[in-house]
Amino acid sequence: MRLTLLGSGDARQVPVYNCSCPACDAARVYPARRRGPCCALIECGAQRWLIDSGLTDLTERFAPHSLSGILQTHYHADHAQGLLHLRWGQGLVIPVHGPDDPEGLADLYKHPGILDFSQPFAAFERRQLGELQVAALPLTHSKPTFGYLFEGQGRRIAYLTDTVGVPEASCAELQRAPLDLLVLDCSTAPQPVAPRNHNDLTRALEVIERLQPTHAVLTHIGHAFDTWLLEHPEALPSGVSLASDGLVL
Repeated sequence: MRLTLLGSGDARQVPVYNCSCPACDAARVYPARRRGPCCALIECGAQRWLIDSGLTDLTERFAPHSLSGILQTHYHADHAQGLLHLRWGQGLVIPVHGPDDPEGLADLYKHPGILDFSQPFAAFERRQLGELQVAALPLTHSKPTFGYLFEGQGRRIAYLTDTVGVPEASCAELQRAPLDLLVLDCSTAPQPVAPRNHNDLTRALEVIERLQPTHAVLTHIGHAFDTWLLEHPEALPSGVSLASDGLVL
C-alpha cells in the first residue's frame, strides 16, 4: 500500500499571496518548500483513490480511467474545488465517496456531470474496495468531515484532516490495532487556546501520543507554522515528521 501526499498546505497554501515571511520567501525560491492544497493518493493493488480534490489541475494530472474514484474528507473549497472542472468531462463516471453534506460545494450536487455522489459514507461505515478496506471516521470540523482508515496488504494507515483533536469514538476505532502510519492535521505552532478548526502542534502531539503510530506525518501546514519551525528545528519529536508535496509513504 502506498500513500503519496500530493499537497500539504492549508487553505492559504505556501507561499501566501503578498506575504514576505521567511517561509513564503523561501517557497518562492525553492519549489520543494511550496505547499499546495492538502490532498493525497492512496494505492493498493489495482485500487487508486484520490483523497480530496482541491488541486485545480486534476484533468491534467490524472488520465481518464486512471482513478478508481475520489474519497472526500469534506466539501470546503480548498479540498473540493478541483471537482468544479473535472465534472465536465465525458464518457466515464467517477465515484465520489464522502460525508453526506446537504450543502456540498457550490452547485456540484445539482450539476454533477461525470461525478457520482450517490453513495455517501455513513459514520464508521467500512467499504471493501478490492484489496483496500476503507473506514470513514468522524472528525471535529466546521463542516461534516471524515478521516479515513485504510487497511490492506498488512498495513493500517490513518489520514485525518481537517480536525481539532480526534473524537473519542474515532480514537477507539483507530486503537483496535497498531497504526503503521498516521497522517494528521497540524496547521499551526503551539497555541495557548485550542484553535477552532485545526490542530496546533500541542493538540497534534497529544493525538499522536494517544494513538501511538509507528510513524506520524503532520500535514495541512500553514506558512506561519513553517516559519516557526525554522526557528524551532527541534520541536518535532522522534517518529514525527513534516509533510511535503510529493512525499511518498
